[in-house]
Amino acid sequence: MKNSADVVVIGGGVIGNAAAYYLAKRGLSVISLEGSDHIGNGGSSRNGGGVRQSGRDVRELPLVMYGIKNIWPTLSEELETDCEYHQDGNLRLGKNEKHKAILTKLAENAKACGLDVRMIDADEVKRINPYLSDEVTCASWCPTDGHANPLTTTLGYYKMARRLGVRFISGERVTELKMVRGKVRKVVCASGDVFEGENILVAAGFDSRAILGTVGVDIPMTRSLLECLVTEAQPHMFDQMLGTAEADFYGHQTKHGSFVFGGSSGYEGCNKDNGTPVSNAKTAPCICRGIMKYFPDLADAKIVRTWAGWSDKCADGVAVVGAIDEVPGLYTSCAMSGHGFGIGPAAGHQLAQLIATGKTDVDLSSLRYDRFKAKI
Repeated sequence: MKNSADVVVIGGGVIGNAAAYYLAKRGLSVISLEGSDHIGNGGSSRNGGGVRQSGRDVRELPLVMYGIKNIWPTLSEELETDCEYHQDGNLRLGKNEKHKAILTKLAENAKACGLDVRMIDADEVKRINPYLSDEVTCASWCPTDGHANPLTTTLGYYKMARRLGVRFISGERVTELKMVRGKVRKVVCASGDVFEGENILVAAGFDSRAILGTVGVDIPMTRSLLECLVTEAQPHMFDQMLGTAEADFYGHQTKHGSFVFGGSSGYEGCNKDNGTPVSNAKTAPCICRGIMKYFPDLADAKIVRTWAGWSDKCADGVAVVGAIDEVPGLYTSCAMSGHGFGIGPAAGHQLAQLIATGKTDVDLSSLRYDRFKAKI
């Protein structure tokens, strides 16, 4: 088969698959390379499912707000897949004055960008979600936030992109990019296969750093472990997405009744890693203690399974999305810092538009790679 296309996408997660789909919709030929044996095997299937605007750095807000307004509401219909999208709000919870100060600053910054978010007291928190414990004294409330199913969304994009002719190849680990006549052109894989594209999009999570490094681009990011657990199905309780002021606990109730909760123990550096992220034995009990403090009614819920996954965390905690001007033909979406799923459809959509037309609906300048350049 021909190993060249208008665009080679590296990474088979939600962002890579979304970009491949939107590129194919514009009539471009696309090859998508996934390093693991399974589509969506990275952070796109190992996250809490939040689709939120609140609690973000203001630099990410225009892109995620665009997606929540223009893409998420009709995504299930477009992908012919139940993405399980709920737009029932996000409560970001606080228990003390320190938490209140953190939440207030985040809310004020977001309001300045036009987001509908406000601080509420304990009484209003209880009116929105009566299952929360009395330890919660305040929260930020964003009614347009929500959550969705990461796996079905990622695979929905994959299914529709394939239908439009995108060629997906899994188990094809990229080791190097090569320049041809001053432009990035070739993608070299560990198998020895070489693919060529007029444009190349790198959306491979933390692996993006090494791949981009082969053409002299270094995005300052590290790996951060995220861990989640799933409970057995419970009677319906609430539909909001939940977070906390210090981002140490988050979760929601799924369409099927089970709860997905994430958190940390502080022992992530001790985790074993044989190539597949493994949950730390200490983390699930820590998350469970959080569940019991926030939701006393769930104290007896049984845990069905746990999982762990790597997040590509940027030095400044903000995603890198857009063109890399010093390497013509090269684009990236990485260093998502744990925010990648909710922002993924918009990132893929705008990158496809940028590659196809040279323009975007959303100003991506604050997310560009060159923000890390030394100022002279």
